[in-house]
Amino acid sequence: MHVLASVWDFARCMNAHPALQTHANSEDPHAFPAEHTPSGNQMAFFSKPQYSTVTPIRKKDIPKDLYVRCPVSGEMIYTKDLEKNLMVVPGSGYHFPIDAPARIASMLDEGTFEEFDADLSSLDPLGFVDQKPYPERIEASRKKTGLNDAIVCGTGKMNGMTISIAAMDFRFSGGSMGSVVGEKIARAIERAIELKCPMIIVSASGGARMQEGIFSLMQMAKTSAALAKLAKAGLPYISILTNPTTGGVTASFATLGDLILAEPGALICFAGPRVIKEGTKQELPEGFQTAEFLLERGLIDQIVPRTQMRDRVSTFLAAFCHAEKPQTGSSQGV
Repeated sequence: MHVLASVWDFARCMNAHPALQTHANSEDPHAFPAEHTPSGNQMAFFSKPQYSTVTPIRKKDIPKDLYVRCPVSGEMIYTKDLEKNLMVVPGSGYHFPIDAPARIASMLDEGTFEEFDADLSSLDPLGFVDQKPYPERIEASRKKTGLNDAIVCGTGKMNGMTISIAAMDFRFSGGSMGSVVGEKIARAIERAIELKCPMIIVSASGGARMQEGIFSLMQMAKTSAALAKLAKAGLPYISILTNPTTGGVTASFATLGDLILAEPGALICFAGPRVIKEGTKQELPEGFQTAEFLLERGLIDQIVPRTQMRDRVSTFLAAFCHAEKPQTGSSQGV
């Protein structure tokens, strides 16, 4: 009897389904008796509940680059605050990359910079094609940076002292050195000789530009010869190494300074760590090829944070030129 009762209850529940109502009211001899068909109130118990519709409130779009995460500490930094501090994280001291125009602005007195040779642009002497033709790569870098090549050169004043300055821009084809970069550096050095003023070069480069082959390698000799003339004229040259400074740039003008400064944590080398590890089949020391590693071994003279670079360079130039350091200079950033 209990089994029959359970079957009967199951049948009543199944008959409550709307899809089965037509069957329940038919004249089919196997249909459930009408007196056992559930009433409207009973069907409501088995029907799908109705929920109120909730309209989500759409958040305002947040600009993509409003905040930047520090890769060292993981903290989020307001982008505008980071820019005011010359792209240096106040807490961890991590140095984000900075473009050539911003670099020059952080080093020189406001409104004193005059750019030279901005119209020089690379040709394609080898007709080089890899994944795309070399001229297309150059054009893409121009659109990305607004520059004609990977370096900006000119003259300006640092705490009232005239200097010739050249700053590389890693955004343009990895800051690689081709014919234009070498020519602009040589002209900047010759300009320093003509004006009888110090020379400053800020390096940020992946090395020689392979798409120009031997023409790019010749720039190592050209820039080194120009610096020899500068030294013969008795004029100081300060080289500032930033992350990264590698390849043919390291093997030429970047390491020929009367004074070689570097930013904290900068990678400075000829061949990269991976190439050396694979070539020697040995584990490399911790911190290998960083500015700190090379400072201990005498390749560079000082490690200077970007926010202190202007005042530090100004002090050294005053000593080189036997002039009293102006008291009006102040370090950029916080």
